[in-house]
Formats: sequence, C-alpha cells, structure tokens
Amino acid sequence: MSLNPLPLLRRLLEILYGLYALIVFLVLGLIALVLVTLIPGLGIKTRRSIAHAAARSFFAVAGMRIRVHGAQELPQEPCVVVANHASYLDGVVLKGVLPARFSFVIKKEVSVVPLAGLLLRRIGSEFVDRFNRHAGGMDARRLIKAADSGQALAFFPEGTFIAQPGLGKFHTGAFAIAARAKLPVVPLAIRGTRHILPSGRFLPRPGRIDIEILPAVRAPAELDSSATVALTRDAARARILAALNEPDLGESDGVADLQASRKG
Repeated sequence: MSLNPLPLLRRLLEILYGLYALIVFLVLGLIALVLVTLIPGLGIKTRRSIAHAAARSFFAVAGMRIRVHGAQELPQEPCVVVANHASYLDGVVLKGVLPARFSFVIKKEVSVVPLAGLLLRRIGSEFVDRFNRHAGGMDARRLIKAADSGQALAFFPEGTFIAQPGLGKFHTGAFAIAARAKLPVVPLAIRGTRHILPSGRFLPRPGRIDIEILPAVRAPAELDSSATVALTRDAARARILAALNEPDLGESDGVADLQASRKG
C-alpha cells in the first residue's frame, strides 16, 4: 500500500511558514523595541506610530492579508473600542489596524514578559489586574482618568480566549469606563485569527484576517450609569456575535475559569 505524501508535505510547508512568520515577528518586534527605547526624546505619539508601523509590516511581510470593513464607523473623537478575543494575534492585529492614538488595555501578566512587556509599557499600554479586586479597582480608576482626559482605549472584554469557536461573556470594565467618561463604544469583530494561531498552538498557519468595525453604541443621555453599562455591553456584544456568526458562549467566563484553575 503506497502512502500519500501530500498531507506530510502540507504539514512540512505549514511548519516552514510558521517558522518564517515567527522570525519575521521577532525581528520586527526587536527593531520596534530598539527604536522606542533607545532613541532619546521620542514622544508617546511617535512611539505608538512606530509600533503601529511594525505591526502592519509584520502582516504584510508574513503574507497574512488583513481586510478592514466599516472603517468609516470609527469616530475621530475619543472612544472605547471593544473586540472579541480569539488568538494571540489579536492585539497585534488591532495595533496594526487601529490608529496609533489608541491605548490598549492588557492583562497585567503580559507586563512581566521579557521584551514584550517593556515594549508595551513604552507605547503607553494600560495593564489591569484581573484577579486582585483591590488592584483591579485602582487600575479602573486610572483608566477612567485616562478616558476623562480624552484617551481612546481598546479592550478585549472577554478578558481571555480559548481554542473553542464562540463569543464568551463580556466583563463590564470597558463599558463602565466608557459610561463614566461619556465615550461611545465601538464594537469590532475579528475573524480568522483563531484559525491562524489558536490557543495552544505555537506556530501560525497562513490565513486571511477580516476586521469589521461596527456602528458605535451610544446610550441615551437620560440613562443612569448602571443602565448605560448594561445597554452598551449587551448591544456591543450582540453586534459582534452577529458579525462573527459563531456560537454564543455567553455563560462561559474564561477569566473565572482561569481563576478557579489557579486556586485548584
């Protein structure tokens, strides 16, 4: 019985592509890190622009095509962008797609990752503690102050991601901050990254990424804060879920599962 060499060849080519993409990512990441840390006098806007250019360059050189739909829906004024989270690539995707003026809200654990944490701090990312309530409260107050000052923010309100397709529960932090600062909430759907680099996979596959920027959610002015948070959260999640066409995992709380596993 003769063996079919095509699956083996396909697997080999996939590994070679993954190694190539990883090397491209590391090289461009190191270049960006050197530029934003060693060149004196660079302002935060310039440092963010460098990271934005590096992210866009990575996808271009790696051959991962990104298509953006609904770019006109992104307001020019400060806003809070909320996106689904499906892959390690999502933060890099948003850094390349959103204007450089956005500050990204990232889980605190990433801040201690060698080199990556330094780069993220240098471009003004905001880190939040997902497990310590007191520290998380202090982080929330810092983010409210940033939003009040007109800073555009980007969140992954699921808090984490899993390999299983679907949209998990949205935490209220992003929406509370938007309500407090009276900023519109812009839902954004990311498709394709889970296939390219899902949870548990080390090397990316080739693939295409689609970004859909959906109409902003603006709560009526007469609503109180708690009603505004609930309305914007539910409306943003419903729009992202419809755009993704994936299962509704609204009962699944990835952060709570992580917290439980830590206690175990």
